[in-house]
Amino acid sequence: MIKKLIQMKTALITGATSGIGAACAHLFAAQGYNLILVARREQLLLENAKHLEDKYAIETKRIVADVRDFEHLSYVLETLPAQWKKVDVLINNAGLSQGLEPIHKGSIADWDTMIDTNIKGLLYATKIVSNWMVTEKKGHIINIGSIAGKEVYPNGNVYCATKHAVDALSKSMRIDLLTQGIKVTAIHPGMVETEFSKVRFKGDEGRAKKVYDGLEPLIANDIAEAIWFVVSRPAHVNINDMLIMPAAQATGTIIDRK
Repeated sequence: MIKKLIQMKTALITGATSGIGAACAHLFAAQGYNLILVARREQLLLENAKHLEDKYAIETKRIVADVRDFEHLSYVLETLPAQWKKVDVLINNAGLSQGLEPIHKGSIADWDTMIDTNIKGLLYATKIVSNWMVTEKKGHIINIGSIAGKEVYPNGNVYCATKHAVDALSKSMRIDLLTQGIKVTAIHPGMVETEFSKVRFKGDEGRAKKVYDGLEPLIANDIAEAIWFVVSRPAHVNINDMLIMPAAQATGTIIDRK
C-alpha cells in the first residue's frame, strides 16, 4: 500500500471514469490530491466523484466534456475558479482504438475518432492546462501512450500512428516547456485489461475477452502506480519515458499464452 505523502495539490485527469483514468483518480485522491475529472459519461462521473470525496475527504470538479470539442472543453475549464487552475499534474489519459482492419478496409469514421481523440484531444487539453502551468512556473504533464507508439502491428495502422504521435508530442513538449519548470512524461502500456478492447471491438465482449486469453495482463492500477511513482520523484528528477508490459508480453505481438 502506497503511503499518503502530500496534501492539497490538484490533478486534472481526462477519461476519468474508467480504466487507467479511474485508477489514477483513486490513487491520487488517496494521496490527498484534489481532482478535476473530465469525462463524457455524466452519471458515472458524478458517482465516481462523490465516492472519492466521501472516501478520501478531497474536493473534485466534475467536467462533462469530450476532449475532441476544443470550444466546449476550453469554456468549461477556463470558467473554473482561479484556485482550480493551479493544476500540478495533467494526466492526458483519454484515448481509444476503433476497429482492427487492414488499411484498405479501414473505416474513415474510425480513423477520425482515433485521430480526434488520441492526438487532437490530447493537444487541446494540453494547450489549456499548460498555459496555467506556465503561469505558475511548475507542473507535470503525463501523456498516456502505448506499445503501439513504439512499434507497429498488423491492422493497427491508424491507432499505431496516433500513439506514435503521442510519443513525438511528448518529446516536443518536453523541449518546449523545459524552461517553464514543467516536466513531461510519456507512459506506454502494453496489454492492460480495461474497456480498451471492448471499445475497439464496439461492444463485442466475447471478442474483447479473447485478447487476454492465456495470459495475465496488466490492470489499470499497475499503470496508475507507475504514474504515481513518476509524479512523486523529487523536483530535480524527471522520468521521460516508461514502457510497461505484462511479463507474458515481449512486443506488441509476441505473447506467451498458456
